[in-house]
Amino acid sequence: MRRNLDVVILSDFHLGTHGCKAQELLAYLQSINPRKIILNGDIIDIWNFKKSYFPESHLQVISYLLNLSEQGIPIIYITGNHDELLRKFKTMSFGHVLLTDKYMLKQADKIAWIFHGDVFDASIQHSKWVAKLGGWGYDRLIQINHIINLGLEFLGKEKYSLSKKIKNSVKKAVKHINDFEQTAAELAIENQYDYVICGHIHQPQLRKVKTEKGSCIYMNSGDWIENLSALEFHNNQWTIFYFEDHKKELMQNLEEVEFNYSLDELIISILDNN
Repeated sequence: MRRNLDVVILSDFHLGTHGCKAQELLAYLQSINPRKIILNGDIIDIWNFKKSYFPESHLQVISYLLNLSEQGIPIIYITGNHDELLRKFKTMSFGHVLLTDKYMLKQADKIAWIFHGDVFDASIQHSKWVAKLGGWGYDRLIQINHIINLGLEFLGKEKYSLSKKIKNSVKKAVKHINDFEQTAAELAIENQYDYVICGHIHQPQLRKVKTEKGSCIYMNSGDWIENLSALEFHNNQWTIFYFEDHKKELMQNLEEVEFNYSLDELIISILDNN
């Protein structure tokens, strides 16, 4: 039975890369019945896009989301740095899909300010080629990690995340995450928003931030490479959903999505609907 949700926020799928957990993402999407879907950036990884690698499971995710929009479910697609090519279209709609670079979500008397968050990342803004090289290296690290985990799984041992271990052990990376969260929250407080919701840093979070000027709730939806997480709003409450906590049940209920398009045909069909 699908869970009813008022809003679900997901980000950082990185479709088209080896790290994307598309099957798990599809299983999650099939387990919920949301009234609104917000995709908060880096959905399709255009930086690392190769037509030679875009598996059917990745296409199925896109197809499933498009089917939901055709059923009348609003989908807000907020662009990120890895899909920044779409930013040249600015704000536009096709069917029930809205493409934009930021979004204000009003729930009762509360306002959430939602954007991807790469604007706070100096490496993106000032040295884009370095950031892209880092993205390539991250994808290779995920591939190596996958091979290691296959061995660990065969031996009956717990899976291991190399990138998480590196990220959590390097003080500079931890400081970057903390600075990112603090900057986003301070701007939200200055602009009198109740919530600020980002993606980008692959770090799921839900916490209250206080400054001399006030307070707000900072949230991050995480990613679908390592954390496999989503932000859910239901019964007037925000929570973080972790796929790993429900993996067995959700994967058992995974249904294959019929997909009759090639990647080229999919792109053409989307543009034709505009």
